[in-house]
Amino acid sequence: MLDILSSGFKEAKLKFKGKTTLSEENVKEAVAAIRKSLLEADVEYGVTKQFLKRVQDKALGQEVSLKAGTGSGKMKVSAADHFVGICQEELEGLMGPVDTELSLAVNRPTTIMMVGLQGTGKTTTTGKLAKFLKTEKKRKPMLVAADIYRPAAVDQLKILGERIGVPVFHIEGANPVDICNGAMKKAFEWECDTILFDTAGRLTVDTELMAELESIKSNTKPDNILLVCDSMMGQDAVTTAKAFNDSLSISGVVMTKLDGDTRGGAALSIKEVTGTPIKFLGMGEELDRLEEFRPEGLATRILGMGDVVGLMQDFGKVVEEDQEEQALRMMQGQFSYLDFYKQIEMIQKMGPLKDIMAKLPMQDMLPDGAEVDDKELVKIKAMIDSMTKKERQGFDPLNPSRMQRIAKGSGRALKEVQDLHQKFSGMKKMMGMFGKNMGGMMGKIPGMKSLNQMNNLRKMAKGAGGGMPDMASLGSMFGGMDGGGMGSGQTRQFDRDKQKKLRKAAKKARKKNRKK
Repeated sequence: MLDILSSGFKEAKLKFKGKTTLSEENVKEAVAAIRKSLLEADVEYGVTKQFLKRVQDKALGQEVSLKAGTGSGKMKVSAADHFVGICQEELEGLMGPVDTELSLAVNRPTTIMMVGLQGTGKTTTTGKLAKFLKTEKKRKPMLVAADIYRPAAVDQLKILGERIGVPVFHIEGANPVDICNGAMKKAFEWECDTILFDTAGRLTVDTELMAELESIKSNTKPDNILLVCDSMMGQDAVTTAKAFNDSLSISGVVMTKLDGDTRGGAALSIKEVTGTPIKFLGMGEELDRLEEFRPEGLATRILGMGDVVGLMQDFGKVVEEDQEEQALRMMQGQFSYLDFYKQIEMIQKMGPLKDIMAKLPMQDMLPDGAEVDDKELVKIKAMIDSMTKKERQGFDPLNPSRMQRIAKGSGRALKEVQDLHQKFSGMKKMMGMFGKNMGGMMGKIPGMKSLNQMNNLRKMAKGAGGGMPDMASLGSMFGGMDGGGMGSGQTRQFDRDKQKKLRKAAKKARKKNRKK
């Protein structure tokens, strides 16, 4: 996502390669590169012009210091670092400040009116928001099917409601205003504290649509009016947002399909043009793929720096109780295919690989056009499923005949199993090296408080003679790890340590019982 936007900032950074100062010449070259990508990404012209002016004025008016921090935390910085810092600050200002809160009513149900054009994902987003409110905010929402024009819109909402365990209200044959009014009365009976109106849309903004929405607004007096906007519409999304805001005074925007859009210019333009905050981002079709908008997260992703905070939030949603222990074992190179299988399942729960990749730091190390394929994870799981229990645990090494059997059982080529064997072994060694050299930092995930260690990672990888892992083929790398080089001795050592602790605990308990 956001490839076009990111490419301009990536090119701008290259303009400062080897430079120690921000001069008028190199700043103008960098700004020109960014201007091109902003316009190609459909950022509104006026917004682009003002953004670049602020960046240029700050860059030319700033004195560059080649060192930052104090004491042991002191590090060298470059002119490019200063320029990127300015861009990040201005991007955050353009999309922020953060305002993801919804207005909540007192002593009555809170009402949320969802509006937007057809095809923006409004009904799906309404379901996503209901699930978010139920799981994250501990609310008791109800859905209201007030779109009586689009075929199957009511049925779609009922299916979504059933999937997330939320009641859906509809009156067959009634007009949208009566449906919404009826829902407000029904909410008390159903003991729901939040009502979401899924209103009708049109292919374009027209007077009939706006008249109906204005009528619903005047009758229900919603606490929140959220505009669902398709980021793939480009500058049309900004025009649409302005039209809805002029008629309804919207309180917030939900940007959808940002994961499938290489442009994303609407996300940079809407707040500036309408003055209305972006509250949520829709990042896929699954009902849990809705996240609260964080300007700093999107800004760092645009700048190719990833979004570690967002990644840790995704991780926190799917992490299981034993994940910390697994992570520590992995960082010591003491993990089996069984552990690895669980890691793959966790990754799949976090969403598509391309979305996870977009949040990883070191984006500048990825080759242009790098692709990751979720199907690779499915293939890997099939190969691990075809192993025996002892092979998955690492007690039986994978010899050629075992690999031949696994290939037949999983329907994969023998070479794929051999690659899995080889890469797993390499990954085990690399993980062990990282854990040993990083003082256990990675073992404390989540809790990686800064990215200062990234340079150390690069140096270590270079010293190992292999460079960093091939992020472009992350799918095959995740599954391309080796059970044969599993090092069963390491696993058994880990088991012995665990058994020793259990024996000590049992002995302590016996002594305690004797005293009683």
